[in-house]
Amino acid sequence: MASCLLKDGCGRIGTPCSSGHCIARSLRRLHERRWREKLGLFFVEGEDAVAAATAEPVDLLVAGEDVEPRLLAEVATAAHPPRVLAVYRRVDLPGLDVRPVTLALWRVADPGNVGTLIRTADAFGASVQLSDGCADPTAPKALRASAGSIWRVPIGPFAPAGRRVALTAHAGEPLAETDLGGPVTFLLGAEREGLPSTVERDLDARIPIDSAESLNVAAAGAIALYEFRRQAQTESSPPSHGVRSNHP
Repeated sequence: MASCLLKDGCGRIGTPCSSGHCIARSLRRLHERRWREKLGLFFVEGEDAVAAATAEPVDLLVAGEDVEPRLLAEVATAAHPPRVLAVYRRVDLPGLDVRPVTLALWRVADPGNVGTLIRTADAFGASVQLSDGCADPTAPKALRASAGSIWRVPIGPFAPAGRRVALTAHAGEPLAETDLGGPVTFLLGAEREGLPSTVERDLDARIPIDSAESLNVAAAGAIALYEFRRQAQTESSPPSHGVRSNHP
């Protein structure tokens, strides 16, 4: 637990330390998922991360202006202490809405993978669903991996709809040969355990690979979304036959 840094305060410049309102203690609590869920808050680190936010912060801390730089260095989770740190409400993040394609993650516990998949979903206009046992998308590592996409991607509980395509390492038909027309939900499991048979799906699909045993779950999600877009663009492209060319 972070302790008060100054005799007359807890690191917040010009503000006496008030019992129960120590900023160092509050930020340390937000390192833990149970406190983020209990308080409904999370924090982001760094000027780029704060600039990406689409909501007003509950608290904005700037080293040397609002707080002592030592405090941000003490409570930071990044390799290099940030100059800016901001606290936000979880309810200000986008709620789940209907999109043509969704990534439904089953017990993906690594926050870096969850954050990367959120960033990938942002790039392809997808939403994300998380089962119990998934990493918290507002964990510091997940937020860094999402690179601001947490503010643009609808995230909700695991409830696959549309055509449910389970991505597996070795079973099922090749992804490129799978019809991905219409609303699709890609089901992705944790790398070690994969998807259990109890997770309902409409079909299994695999991404053909050569010598590697399997793909990282974030890489698999990116390939699946790319293939979904490729097929959608192919279907929407006008046929080339009957088009007169000006070239000899």
